[in-house]
Amino acid sequence: MQSARRCAPASTGPGISRRTIPNRRIGVTSRNAAFHDGALAGVLLSPLKLAFSLALGLVALLLCAWIVDWVFVFKVWPQGIERLRDLLAHDLAGGIALAARQGAGAGVITAPANALYSIVFEATGIHDMGTQFANGSALSIPDTIMRRSYVSHREGIEAAMVGTQLLGVRAAILARFAPLLLLLYAVGAADGFTQRAIRRACGGRESASLYHRAKYLQLAVLGLGGVALLMWPGPVLWELCVTLGALLTGGLAIVQWAYYKKHM
Repeated sequence: MQSARRCAPASTGPGISRRTIPNRRIGVTSRNAAFHDGALAGVLLSPLKLAFSLALGLVALLLCAWIVDWVFVFKVWPQGIERLRDLLAHDLAGGIALAARQGAGAGVITAPANALYSIVFEATGIHDMGTQFANGSALSIPDTIMRRSYVSHREGIEAAMVGTQLLGVRAAILARFAPLLLLLYAVGAADGFTQRAIRRACGGRESASLYHRAKYLQLAVLGLGGVALLMWPGPVLWELCVTLGALLTGGLAIVQWAYYKKHM
């Protein structure tokens, strides 16, 4: 009887044993471990995701630029690809002059264009293929077939090559104006925070709708404006366009941070 009484507390109810408690702890531990493993994997994979997104964005930008160049070379400009080459020479000269005024060399303009061209055409072998076909050397049967296909699309490939270099030159020129954009944004943000502090001290309220509208308009101005400048089929007035975009971004930054609806 004493042994039966001693064994009775080992059970908490019909069919329920205290041994289930360690199992529950093991389940919680496994879920926590899985959560931490997933968070760690997310942190480790975030640079790869960012690089993949940037690569996709670059491919999309290149395709859009090529389509615009092909339309204007074959459908709009009477001079054809020569007009595109003149546009490249014009922007290259303007970019080198801008870099010289800022105390930099011509390499800051030509290096991005050459790097982009190398990635797209030299790394893929298209440049070497064109050089080999232009030499007129003896070719095998597969190379002869490739040469016929290359020659039939030669003007389109040349337009894509020149357009790629033009895109690289314009991207380098746009990067030279990044300090101006950052400066005006910082000034606008400081002004906005000052207005917010004054309004809160006077009993004013914030506005989440104005904050989000100003934020999204900034993204639209910077994103769509930058893409339009990169793919514009004509000479670009960089000083005028970038200055207007920077002023608009600074004004939107004032509105954004003046109505920031969180306690700081």
